Amino acid sequence: MPDLDTPTRSDRKAVTHKALLHAALTLVGEGRSFSSIALREIARQAGIVPNAFYRHFRNTDELGLELVEEVGITLRRLLREARQVELAQGDILRRSVQVYQNYVKANRLQFLFIASERSGGSRILRLAIRNDVTHFTNEMAQDFRTLGLYKDLPTARLQMVCGLIVMTMLAAATDILDLPPEQPLLENEMAENFVRQLKVILLGAGQWRETLPVAAA
Repeated sequence: MPDLDTPTRSDRKAVTHKALLHAALTLVGEGRSFSSIALREIARQAGIVPNAFYRHFRNTDELGLELVEEVGITLRRLLREARQVELAQGDILRRSVQVYQNYVKANRLQFLFIASERSGGSRILRLAIRNDVTHFTNEMAQDFRTLGLYKDLPTARLQMVCGLIVMTMLAAATDILDLPPEQPLLENEMAENFVRQLKVILLGAGQWRETLPVAAA
């Protein structure tokens, strides 16, 4: 009878797979850009030989794509849950900001990676992050429709508004990461400023009126 406590081959492979992801993030956390990190460095950090890397990923870009997907899926789920709680609209906004701040702080290395690769590095990863932002934006617009918000706003305009919210969130991530530890007053001040920025976007959306172009003289 097999020992139930003995890790299977599948278990060992899963552990190594996670170790490679964590190794890449650890090197990013040391100030390295992901695109500058060699496959051999990731393997060494994970405690495996370089050839073993190819049992999990074809190259470092494929590893990076998994990191992008992992962050996006989890964050979208958390914020969707925050929006679906029965709260007043202003409270939903504040709760979403709190959820986002907590997630960024708890996943510091992942957001350092996203911040680094969003504007530089591999074109493959830039496109993946951009596509994830688009998915995020579209899901938020769908949630707004479900909640009955901005009923009179055309879908394209609502998606643009949600895009502004997502870009504001991405910009705020670097500020959250730069916060000194154990500074609750600064953190609360940042949260309030974040809420105010989002309110400006949402208030603008509520007042949106299409105007006819002025005819040339």
